[in-house]
Amino acid sequence: MRLTLLHDIVRFEEKLLVKAARSRGYDVKLVDARNLILDPEDDLPEDLKGPVLQRCVSYYRNLHTTAYVEFKGGFIVNDLKTTLISGNKFLTTLALRSAGVPTPRTLFSFSKDGALEAFRALGGRAVLKPVMGSWGRLVALLETASAAKSVLEDREEMYPLYQIYYLQEYVDRPPRDIRAFVVGEDVVAAIYRYQPPGDWRTNTSRGGRAESCPVTKEIEDLAMKAAGAVGGGVLGVDMMEVDGDLVVHEVNHTTEFRNSVRVTGIDIPGRIVEYAVDGSRR
Repeated sequence: MRLTLLHDIVRFEEKLLVKAARSRGYDVKLVDARNLILDPEDDLPEDLKGPVLQRCVSYYRNLHTTAYVEFKGGFIVNDLKTTLISGNKFLTTLALRSAGVPTPRTLFSFSKDGALEAFRALGGRAVLKPVMGSWGRLVALLETASAAKSVLEDREEMYPLYQIYYLQEYVDRPPRDIRAFVVGEDVVAAIYRYQPPGDWRTNTSRGGRAESCPVTKEIEDLAMKAAGAVGGGVLGVDMMEVDGDLVVHEVNHTTEFRNSVRVTGIDIPGRIVEYAVDGSRR
C-alpha cells in the first residue's frame, strides 16, 4: 500500500505522518502541490492514485487539489465537502447552526457600516475574524466603538476577502479553550489550550500552553456532532466552556497536532494514517 501525502510545506506534523505510515509498512510518496500541473482532460496522475492525505496549508491549494482528486475518482482525506465547509468560517457557522450545534452568537455583514451595527447588536464587545485563515491571524478583539471603527476602516483597505465581516460575541470563558481531535467515528484525544500572558487568544502557535484534557461524554458527543455537520473526516473541533456548558467556535480541517501528541501521548498521526488507508479500501 502506498500513501500519498499532498503538501505545500512540510511541517513537524507531516514528518510525524510520514514516520507513522512507514512504521506500519506503508510506502509514502510526498507530493508538493506547488509543482503540480492538473489537466482536467487527463487521467489522475499516478502520484495521486491510492489514498491521499491532504496536508496543504494554503486553503486554496488544499481546496482545488482536493476537488481535482475527488472529481477524478481518487480517494482523499479530507474530502471536498468537508474542506469547503470547514475552511470557511461563514459556511462552518451555517452548518453548525443547521445541525443544532451550540455556537457563540455570530453576525455577518458586507460593509463597514453593517459591521459596526453588528458590533453594537453583539453588546459592544465582539471578536472579528477573517472567514478564511488560521493561527489567530487578523483576529481582533473589539472592545469599544472607536476601536471597532478603526479596525473596520483598516479592513476596508484590504483584499475583498477581508471585507466579509464575521463577528462573534465575546464569550466570558476561562483563560483556555478545548480542542478535540476527531478521526472518523472517534474522538481520539483532546487538549486544553491556555492563553499566554498578555494575549486573549489560545493558539499554541502564539504561545498558548497545551495540557491534556479528558475526553468526557459531553466533549465526545459535541465534537462528533460538529464534525458530522461539516462532513466528517479528520478534524480539530474547538470549543469553549460557558456557564457549565460547551459551545463550538471553530472546526479545523488540516489541523496541527504536535503539541497534542506531546501532552496526551496519543498516536494521533498513526490514527490518521490508518483512517486514510482503511477508507481507501472500502
